[in-house]
Parts: sequence; C-alpha cells; structure tokens
Amino acid sequence: MAMERLLMLELAGGGCAVEAQLNGMPLAALGPAGGSRSLAVHEYTLAGRNQLSLVIAPAPPGTTVPSQPRVAIGATWARARLVLVRHGQSPADPGARELGVVEWATAEGKAYDAPSTQSRDVDLPVNFPRWRWLDAPIIGLNISVQRSVLEFLQHIAVELGRGNPDPLIAASKLRFDELALAYQTDANAGMQRFRDHLQRLYAAKALKVPPPIAAELVLRPLVDGRLIECLTPTGGPALRTQNEAPDLGDHAWPIRVAMVEGKIYVLR
Repeated sequence: MAMERLLMLELAGGGCAVEAQLNGMPLAALGPAGGSRSLAVHEYTLAGRNQLSLVIAPAPPGTTVPSQPRVAIGATWARARLVLVRHGQSPADPGARELGVVEWATAEGKAYDAPSTQSRDVDLPVNFPRWRWLDAPIIGLNISVQRSVLEFLQHIAVELGRGNPDPLIAASKLRFDELALAYQTDANAGMQRFRDHLQRLYAAKALKVPPPIAAELVLRPLVDGRLIECLTPTGGPALRTQNEAPDLGDHAWPIRVAMVEGKIYVLR
C-alpha cells in the first residue's frame, strides 16, 4: 500500500553548479544550466533535528579546493526545500507543506565564494528509527581500504555481467531493510523487485557493467567518514552499465558503503 505522504527534497537553481545535502548526504545536484530535481528522502531523515545544506559550485568529488571569488554572470541562485506532499502530489504544488528551506542568490556582476555552503537546521515531525549509518565505525581511507572497496565493486560488477544479482542484494540487505522501514513496505518484496529488474536487464543484454579500475574510482567519505560513496571521476555512480546499443539505455546504482571488521555493507 502506498504511503499517504512523502517527505521530499526539491533542489532548484541556475547560473552555477549546486548540490543539496541532507544530514551530510549529497542527494541531488544541478549543473550551471540549472533546472530542478526532487526525490523522496525518508531514508536520510532523522527524528527531530536535521541539517539541510546547499553547496554552491562544489569541488570535484573526492577533492578539497580553497574557496575563491567568482563573478555571477546572469541570474545565479539556488534553493533546497524539504516538502511534505500527498501521494501523487508534486513538491511544486502550492498545497504541498514546506517544512524547511535554504535559499541563496547573488546579483549579476557580484562576486561570490565558490565553493561555499549554506546550511540550516530543520526540526522535522517524523518518527523514523535510528538508521544504522549513524553508528557505523569511521573508516580511514588507507590503501588497504581502497583495495578492499575496489575488489568488492569489481566482484559485484562481474557477477551482474553474468546475470547474477545475488552478491549485490546480499551486501545491500540492511539497506533494503531500512528502505522498507522508511516507506512502510516489505523488504523481501523490495529485494525481489530489484532482482527481477536486474534479470530483465540481463535478458535484454542491457546489463554490461564494466568492473571499475583504481584510476577511475573516487571514494568520497560521507557523514564524518562513516560511509564511503563510490563514484566515477565525473561524480556518477561507480557501478553502472555501459551498453553498446543506445536503445538499451544506461543504468547506474549509487553505492554508499560501511565497513565493519573488514566486511563491506551497502547501507545506502
């Protein structure tokens, strides 16, 4: 049964690249051309106080660069909103209930710092459990950890290419469990839908997943280093298809992992 209400994050902007984060999780991004994006965010939301952030002109993934002045050319702005909507309702609907917003803008010809971050705390009337990623151990990104994550992703990619989704599903079981809690659904049904989806892609010869290589894998620490996001150098998910025929489309699976006593778990 579908939930009656969804908590959604809406990001809109123009004139510069921007990223929206909730509780330290980067969830939506736009390029300089702007536009808008929205997604449901129950599994990233905490009971009580939450931090909503806008990152203006974010640095490339996995890098840290000093903030430098940049001049706005044309309308340069961004807005992140947390909105409670009814099932089937758009966050842009005037009847949607806005629970928190972070806005930023600068006039044409004015200087602004890039990258820079605007944040605010938002108290949300939700009653989610304490998610496992909040208590995951902090991961030091040393050579051993980098190798372990790379080997994990390579194994998953090879098995997907063989039409076997089970290693990814097994590593993601805690994620499926928490998604079911977040959206009041059945975890086993969610895993089966995911398995069916991947097997349909395999049957259509649309599950060609290149195993990542070290030179093209960016590991981005999140939430104080408790999770590692696995990315390409351009910021996309490291686990993705590369189909030869355009009509097959491309698919990608965001991977944010925790590591406990040397074992890797996909938590988000």
